[in-house]
Amino acid sequence: MTTCLGFAAFEPHSALTPFRFERRDLRADDVAIDIAYCGVCHSDAHQVHNDWNNTVYPIVPGHEIVGHVTAVGSNVSRFKVGDRVAVGCQVDSCLQCAPCHEHQEQLCAHGPTPTYNGKDRHTGEITYGGYSEHIVVREQFVLRMPESLDPRFAAPLLCAGITVWNPMRRYGVGKDSKVAVVGLGGLGHMAVKLAVALGAEVTVITTSPGKADDARALGAKHVLLSNDSPAMTAAANAFEFIIDTIPSRHNVNPYLMLLGREGVLVLVGAIEPLEPIHGGLLIRNNRTIAGSLIGGIQAIQELLDFCAEHQVLPSCEMIDIKDINTAFDRLQRNDVKYRFVIDMTSMRDVAL
Repeated sequence: MTTCLGFAAFEPHSALTPFRFERRDLRADDVAIDIAYCGVCHSDAHQVHNDWNNTVYPIVPGHEIVGHVTAVGSNVSRFKVGDRVAVGCQVDSCLQCAPCHEHQEQLCAHGPTPTYNGKDRHTGEITYGGYSEHIVVREQFVLRMPESLDPRFAAPLLCAGITVWNPMRRYGVGKDSKVAVVGLGGLGHMAVKLAVALGAEVTVITTSPGKADDARALGAKHVLLSNDSPAMTAAANAFEFIIDTIPSRHNVNPYLMLLGREGVLVLVGAIEPLEPIHGGLLIRNNRTIAGSLIGGIQAIQELLDFCAEHQVLPSCEMIDIKDINTAFDRLQRNDVKYRFVIDMTSMRDVAL
């Protein structure tokens, strides 16, 4: 066992504070990683606050991890000491079921092991995440970080990035696709950047006129205000693909009306019950509404390689670990453009 320093919450409304815990010894197929950067995801705050009623305390959040290899197990063949690597939202799965064989480990029939607040498949111990000095991860769930990808800003690709990339690839977004992105936060801004890089014509749908300049700066060609009824009516049937990043309950029917023949609307933000969906809007024009959950390891590696080739990176604000509670408060107020990333070298300045 190796002692590790992290930041943990001990109850739903407590601040994150320094916490020492033990990382497991290397198994034969394990990779040990020193953490250089860790993204701050909205789900980190939800889990810390027990908003989903499944948090086990103490909890060490963080599932957007970038670092380098410090040791490998005896059976590891893909990585060596010194390699730049990354870890996303999961650190294990059964690797035997149909979803796992189809490179959809996030949909493992026996349940994937989350990077934090999950249970180790071997010991049943709770997993601790990337708000910490180092981590031990099964080789199959370690990603290679391309050399040309700036590690300071790459971390949010591992959750926000793959969350929007996976459905875009599944539904064939590409050159000249007519794409709409609903919401311009952490997920939405990545959806715009990636869709533009894929060659799509992108429209941002928002309630905020003040976001129009930001949307265009990110590459969107058009901005549509969802509270502008005449504009929404004029945009009926305009899009092949809509990605809805709104993170709370809302009415999707106005967006369904914007889909053309056999168009697809994918939900990636809201996990609460939705307003009733008008069946007629789906039946007319053969429209589809779907959901999408992050992505498998192969898809994440494809995303990292694509972003390296096209130099697509999240827009990030770097923080020190001592500022994490302030960052959580700002997340609640949507006061960030567009993602926080923790410089984990700042852990060196932490005193217990």
